[in-house]
Amino acid sequence: MKIDLTDTTAGEINKALIEGRRAIGTPAVGMVLTLVIVTDEENAYDSLRAASDASREHPSRTLVVIRRVSRSPRDRNSASRLDAEVRVGAEAGTGETAVLRLYGEVSDHADSVVLPLLLPDAPVVVWWPVNSPAAPAEDPLGALAQRRVTDTYAAEQPVRELAARAQTYTPGDTDLAWTRITPWRSMLAAALDQVDCEVRSVEVEGEEFNPSCELLAMWLADRLGVPVQRSLSSGPGLTAVRMETTCGPVVLDRADGSLANLSIKGQPSRAVALQRRDTAELIAEELRRLDPDDTYAEALRYGVERLSMGADAVAALGGAPAGSAEQSAQDEVVTEVAVAESEAGTEEGEAERPTPNSLARKAASK
Repeated sequence: MKIDLTDTTAGEINKALIEGRRAIGTPAVGMVLTLVIVTDEENAYDSLRAASDASREHPSRTLVVIRRVSRSPRDRNSASRLDAEVRVGAEAGTGETAVLRLYGEVSDHADSVVLPLLLPDAPVVVWWPVNSPAAPAEDPLGALAQRRVTDTYAAEQPVRELAARAQTYTPGDTDLAWTRITPWRSMLAAALDQVDCEVRSVEVEGEEFNPSCELLAMWLADRLGVPVQRSLSSGPGLTAVRMETTCGPVVLDRADGSLANLSIKGQPSRAVALQRRDTAELIAEELRRLDPDDTYAEALRYGVERLSMGADAVAALGGAPAGSAEQSAQDEVVTEVAVAESEAGTEEGEAERPTPNSLARKAASK
């Protein structure tokens, strides 16, 4: 069932939601959270479809906030209104949906429109598929939520965006670029749990503008306390993780984006399912956990600048030419700094470097 409202108010939208539930014979509210999607007209359809698919696992009230850009200064000053499209029943999956289009000055006060539409005594999650704010927790809509979901992959400069996220991180922030590597983290932790070896160095390989590669590298560097190098490939996404250990190499290689090969010295190679997931699966995973993700925070704060960049990566980022003496010096300095930081102790009696088994225990499976 679909109800269109023009030049309306939050009260009228609430009334339409109640009438819609009664019309389809489900007057009770059986939803567990409110999902607020802040997007533009171009990405609204895909975002709403992903949220609708995720609602099969997490029945929710979905509020899509679309700020419409006025064509002229006169329109921005005079044409201030709220249009809404209310969907219940089959049109909204297992929950209910209100698509809110804000025009003129009302677009600057989206939190005032959304606040009366939130489910009472239920968690609130805000998701920015694109154009996320620099500090999500300080955004008026983000301040209403327990969880704030962004996607660094959609940023123009993903690596710089990660550095900015580390500066403004607030408990409750998360990123779909982090969610994408959950299967990789689980698989690597399980692989290291099978061997009793010390990891000496790690290489993370993936396509150039994919922040999931940097996040995985930072997570490994933070947990293992060893130098981690970021290298480039043609993709898709993450393609390989190679770990040098005292027992030989441990390699997780995924060349086609769906099936990976896990190779551990002294054991037969095995194929493991590691398929790239769609947005609906990622959002569904994030909605399973509404408490702060401390593991993500630790990885994020490790810092992209502390990773060792391969010659190809530095050349792609505009650094010294690959294979040059200057490039070799840069790599050597970065690696020495990483080693020094990982080996530096604070006081006598400080905890030892994490072992492979401790990595498996500490891996935060989301």
